[in-house]
Formats: sequence, structure tokens, C-alpha cells
Amino acid sequence: MSTDTFEKTSWSWQLSQFQQQIGEWIEYQLDRFQNSLPRLSPGWNISPWLSNLLKLLFWLILALFLAFVVWRLWQEFSPYIYSWLSGGKDASDAVAKNRANDLSVALWLERSQSFYHQGNYREACRCLYMAILQHLHDTKLIPHKFSRTDGEYLKLLRSNVTPVQPYETLITIHEQLCFSSAEILPENYQQCQQAYQEITGKCEV
Repeated sequence: MSTDTFEKTSWSWQLSQFQQQIGEWIEYQLDRFQNSLPRLSPGWNISPWLSNLLKLLFWLILALFLAFVVWRLWQEFSPYIYSWLSGGKDASDAVAKNRANDLSVALWLERSQSFYHQGNYREACRCLYMAILQHLHDTKLIPHKFSRTDGEYLKLLRSNVTPVQPYETLITIHEQLCFSSAEILPENYQQCQQAYQEITGKCEV
């Protein structure tokens, strides 16, 4: 067997090395602290159980910090990950293309009605969502930004708009149709339509 087939390094080995280095650093710091104690208080030493407790607390705090960082990264990048996992066939790709086209609100509503009459409730809801994004852009409340996610839209809306509930309805249903295989029903379209009416104050869509 050729030696080229052996791995030169691995993640598990690097992680164990990192843990060992951190452990040695903690022990070194505790030893330094303990060696300086006789000058401060002769005869006083750190007991082994206290030393172990301090190590445990350090690893616990580090684990909590890393979990928090991973959670924040997941919140930020999960829509892109879902889109990538779906192989680029996701509705979010279509949203990005249509967003670049900057169609009018009236045209989005016309498309929504057309899809609704064809029984394509998924696309009908998506068009209502796009109509609202265009409405936000036209009113200069939230201008278009290619990379903005639904979560970012919600954050901006919560700080700029009252009531925010109709927007939450549209965005929630949009996330459903983009990132899940759940069937979009006529009831979902009715919810989107009602939310649109509440936002724009129009009686009909």
C-alpha cells in the first residue's frame, strides 16, 4: 500500500490537539497562580477538586459561547443553506430573478389572480408576497436589496411598521412555500389576500 493513501491530518486529531493545548494552558496558569500564593498567603494551596471545577467551568463557558455563535450563524445563513440544498430549483431563485425585474404592484397582482384561477396557489401566494415587497420599495419604506432575507425584512418591518401582523402572515407563508414541501391550499391564498388588503387598505385584490 502506498504511503500517499494515509491521511496527513484530520479534524478529530486537530480537535484533540487543540483540547490538549487548552488544557495545558489552563494547568500552566493555575500552576503560576498557585506558585504565587505562598507570597500572598503561606500554606494555602488550590485543592484538586477546585482545580477540576475551574477547568469544568472554563469548558462549559466555551461550549456555551460556541453554541451561541453556531446558533446565530444558523439563523443568518439557513435560508441560503436550504436554497443551496434544494439544488437551485427553489422558489427563492425565482424570487431573486423577479425582484431584479422590478415589476409593478399591479402586474404582480394580475399574475397572482391568474395563478389563483389556474389552481396554482403556491405561485399565487408568491406573487402577493412580491407585490408587497414592491409596495415597500415603491413607498421607500424598505427598498429592494438582492441579498435581504425574510428574517431581515421582518426585523426591519417590526421597527418601522405598525401593525406588523399582516406582513408576518405573508412572510410566514412565503417561507413555507420556499423552504418546505407543505402543500399551499386555497386557505393560505385567502390569508395572503387578506394580509395584502390590510397592508394596502384595498378592498379587492
